[in-house]
Amino acid sequence: MKPSGSPRVLIVEDESLLAMMLEDMLSDLGWEVAANVASVPEALQAIERGGFDLALLDVNIAGREVFPVADALQARGVPLVFITGYGEHGIREDLRGYPVVEKPFHSAQLVRTLHAAAFAGGERRADCRDLSI
Repeated sequence: MKPSGSPRVLIVEDESLLAMMLEDMLSDLGWEVAANVASVPEALQAIERGGFDLALLDVNIAGREVFPVADALQARGVPLVFITGYGEHGIREDLRGYPVVEKPFHSAQLVRTLHAAAFAGGERRADCRDLSI
């Protein structure tokens, strides 16, 4: 995390209105959006560049599953939160320990989950289901 303590977030979301809303919401919290990308290849490039502390991933990006992105983040120990309209059953089984926020969601629910993930030390936790909304 940067010295000020405000997390830098990678947003991976292909719905432009939702991506803008997420960016505005995080900015209002004083968090920095390090990158806001709309495809799996762009997300993988952003991961290579680094510069973020947490990732927010839509499960279905332009018709592709986001799981290669989650794998790359997991390999680097970067905390992540999934957003999806499919619930936890839409998450690949080995990634189900990460927090999941179901669409549609309230901003307060998402903020609470992101905050918990950002300050959990970057590890997937057995009790992450408690963070799911």
